[in-house]
Parts: sequence; structure tokens; C-alpha cells
Amino acid sequence: SIAHGYLKDADPIAFENVKNEEFLKVVITKFWERYGGQTYEGLMPKLAIFAATVEEATKTVRPAVEKILSELDIPLSSILVNTGDTTVTKDEDIRNFRNLDVQGTEGSQKQFIILVEKGREGWNCRSLLGIALFRSPKSKVFVLQATMRCLRQLSDEQLTATVFLSKENYDILNDELQKNYNMEITDMGKTSKKKKIECHVRVMPPPRKLVVKRIWHEYKLTEKPYSEPIPFGLNELDTSKYTLTMIEKGSLRLNAHEKETNIDYIKDNVQYSEFTLVAEIARYLNASCLLIAKILRESPDGIDTIIEMVNKYNEILHDILIPTIFHALNSVEAVRHSDDVEITLLKAPKDAGYYVFSGKEGLVITKEHNNFTPAEILKSFHADTYCFDSEPEKECFLQYISSPLVKEVYFTGMFTSDQGDLSIQYYDPESGRIRKYYPDFLAKMTDGSYQLIEVKGDNMIDDPVVKAKQIAAEEMATASEMHYLMYAGSKLMKENVLDCPNQYFQKTII
Repeated sequence: SIAHGYLKDADPIAFENVKNEEFLKVVITKFWERYGGQTYEGLMPKLAIFAATVEEATKTVRPAVEKILSELDIPLSSILVNTGDTTVTKDEDIRNFRNLDVQGTEGSQKQFIILVEKGREGWNCRSLLGIALFRSPKSKVFVLQATMRCLRQLSDEQLTATVFLSKENYDILNDELQKNYNMEITDMGKTSKKKKIECHVRVMPPPRKLVVKRIWHEYKLTEKPYSEPIPFGLNELDTSKYTLTMIEKGSLRLNAHEKETNIDYIKDNVQYSEFTLVAEIARYLNASCLLIAKILRESPDGIDTIIEMVNKYNEILHDILIPTIFHALNSVEAVRHSDDVEITLLKAPKDAGYYVFSGKEGLVITKEHNNFTPAEILKSFHADTYCFDSEPEKECFLQYISSPLVKEVYFTGMFTSDQGDLSIQYYDPESGRIRKYYPDFLAKMTDGSYQLIEVKGDNMIDDPVVKAKQIAAEEMATASEMHYLMYAGSKLMKENVLDCPNQYFQKTII
């Protein structure tokens, strides 16, 4: 279809070792260089930027996009945010989103479309000439779906859309194209058969409660005297993880060879002198400037090398210098504390008789669905409706509710914020913040044991954020005498995971 001109061609570009803000800056700049100031069939070109969460869209992506557009002298009115959250996306935004391809409307003037869980299957925007996807998605096929959104033909001339991806998403796209090329090319432009439906979800009595361990750590810091020079190992440091790389394919149609370009120039690095570097480290560590200066000057690396490396790669300051000096000057003793807390799995809504969720046809299950037996219904449904995110989640639920080894099972992943208490605090390595994680399922087995269950796409098992959630969940589960299990989606779809349950208590990833 691309070769015969029925669709746009696409130029996939990958970025390695870039941060969110750097990614957005080079994406918007390059998009504007290619398409800015042009119209096609009277329509202004659009760039879709996919965010992982509503919070990321509003607190990270939008401010960064506004700053970049201001620098490029592009009107901020060209931004449109569509998240599905009515506190962020209003009726006017939805109307403008539907009118992106309608000449003469306010929607047609929007060019930078920030999306959360929108614009994948079934979205046909002819004026879409670019997509940007930095975060790793929950499923591999999402990368392929997002790429396909910008290929619908716009004019008699075959245009080339630009697909901006992280290196990880670029590799996923390559893999998905190889596996699904024939099928997906023939399916391009078709709307999804799975439509979203609005679900009124009611809390079912009695309230399900559970006692878990709340865990916190107390840290004791003891200062140590500076006694000998501190090596930082900068001369032997592998700096490849700090080098920004752009990988461009040029064309999906021609399958051109990849070209790699160093783009370190887009970094907005701080340039330190010896005095400002000493001041920054001393401020961060609340230490004497004279002591920090002495440490840097006496280091085997040499003060000139330290300054040169930090100015070239600012990340070294927080990755190596500050932690190394901190541990040389301090010893840290951690003591873990815990206490019992009673939690409620699902609370009744304060101002309504039900919660409103949106779910895909085929992924929504109610108490009366699937011919459940009365005994199976008694095992579950603290809400009368469950809206699953994926087939593996739904399959996990069906396996557990039908198993004689399971006494109770509840789908908890859909209830977040103040809807339920089953949450686990974890440290997010990407944002550097403490966040809350909501496991997908809670199951009580017939032997009296409990399981906390997470279902993940195979490509997400080794994701750093997923690992951070797993570590925090395992700590809480162990303290509460529970088992934490993480099932790969492919495992659930291929076999019944409860056929041989004992093996699963040996490890947490299945």
C-alpha cells in the first residue's frame, strides 16, 4: 500500500539516552523544520505526542511543549490535550479533536496533540504527519498502532510522515513490522472492532477488608572523617550511556539502511568552573566548601579532568561525584519498621451511586457474564463490573475464579486514587518521586494464603519502573505473609497457571 501510494511513507527516527525534555525539543524542532508553515489540502500538519498518564501529560509534557513552542514563536493555541479525564479535557477539546481534519474549524488549527490512551485504533486523522512516543507502552502492538495512525494519505502527492521514538520503541517497531507486516499493512486505516463502552460500576456489599503491613524505614546517618583521596574512576568511565544518538531509517517503503548521528549538541549542559562545581556539591551535601575543594583537588582523577567530564556530561555530577563523596563521608544504617493496617479494597463513591469507567467490548465482565455459577460469583465481584485492560488480565481472572484452589479473587487494578486502599508506595526511578502502585488482583487461596498478582506484557517485565514496583510489592507481601506473583501475558494465554501452583511460590516472575 505504501509502495503504490495508497498511504503515506514513514521515516522512523529513534533517540537513545535522551531525556523527556530533550526528546520533545528535538522532535518539535525537527517536525517544524519539515512541516511548519505548510498546508495540505487546506489542512495544517499535526503532531501527536503520546503521554503515559494524565499526570505526565499535564505536568511534564504540556509545560515542556509550551516552552519549546514559545522558543520557536509558535502560538500556544495550537496545542490540544485529549486525556479522557474530564477535569483536563473539556467538551470543547473533544469537539476540536473530532474536527482536526475539518477545514475552517478551530480544531483544524490545532497542530500539537497531546494524548493519553487516545488516538490509537480507529483514529483516522489525514493531516497527522508525525507521532512521538518516548515512554515504553504496556503492549508492543501499541507502537505499531501509533505508527499506523499517521499513514493515511492526505494529498495526491505521497507525503512522508515522521515517527519519533525512543530507541526501545524503535526496536519494538522493527520487530512488529517483521512479524506483522503483511497483516498490518492490509489492515491499515480500518477502525477497531472493539469499541469503548461506558460502564456504571457499583460497589457490592459487604466491604471487603484486609489487614496488611505498612512498612517504613528509619535511616541513621553517621559522619566519617575524610582520611584519604577519593577516586572517581572517570578516566575508565563508559560514557556511552550519556551520548545522545539519533537513528534515522529514512523510509519504511524502501527499508533504507539506518544512519546514526550524535546529537549531544541538543543538551542544555551547565558549564562549571572549579568554584561553582565545589559550591554545587557542597550545597547538595550540606558540606564545607573547603572540604569539597580539598577532595576534588586531591582526587587521583585530577581536578581538570573532573571539571572537563562534568561539563561534557552533567549527569556525572549526580551519578558519580555526589554519591561517591557522600558514602566516603557518611555511613548509613537502615532499620525497617512495620505495623498492621486494615484496608478496604473498594469504597463507595461519595457523591454518586456508581463509578463511571470506560471499557472495551469483550474486556468487560459482570456478575451475570459468562454463565458464572453461584459459587463462582461468591468468590469475587466486590464491584458488579470489572473492566480489564487486556486479554491476559481477563484470562487471569477467569482462571482464578474457576479454580478449586481459589477461595476469593478480586480485580483491584482498575480502582485507584481514593477508590480503594490497596496501594503500595514505591520509588519511581524515572521521575525520582515516591508514587503509588495498584496491583491487578488480590486472591485468597483455599489454604488460607494470599496472593498479590500483577499481569504484564512480556516486553515490560524488565522495565525499570516495573522492577521498582515489584521490589516494593514483594517487601510488603513478605511482611504481610503473602505471595507476590507477576505473570507474563503470554504465559496466561498459553496455559493455566494454577495447574501446578507449588512451583510458582519458588519465584515471583512467571
